[in-house]
Amino acid sequence: MFDDPQSPAWTPLLEAAWKARAHAHAPYSHFQVGAALLTASGHIVAGCNVENAAYPVTLCAERGALSAAVAAGLRPDGLVAAVVVTDVAALTPPCGACRQALAEFAEALPVLLANRNSRELHRLEDLLPHSFTGRNFS
Repeated sequence: MFDDPQSPAWTPLLEAAWKARAHAHAPYSHFQVGAALLTASGHIVAGCNVENAAYPVTLCAERGALSAAVAAGLRPDGLVAAVVVTDVAALTPPCGACRQALAEFAEALPVLLANRNSRELHRLEDLLPHSFTGRNFS
């Protein structure tokens, strides 16, 4: 279902991500990002980036959505798909910190990158090979 970037299965996630992006707080970079996650229970959780004058405090859209999903009950292996949307020409993947945070919940997560003109599908394990997860503590 989530192995084709043009599949209609992505539509609700894309709509949620674009809606969240419209609420992004990006007064410094003006780079607005929206993200949406689909959980195994069928819930879609969205997030947007929230910048701060102290840049390290900035929260990315992907981690904002992930935090909301965890607060709603998400547990490891509970993610089905993710979408990241921006309104720039180059498709924008999650940053390294977001990749690592998502890997805790689904290393093989399909991640759709989209803008107004194109889409590109990746697997999180390809975006972040050799992720550090709980298995590293064994």
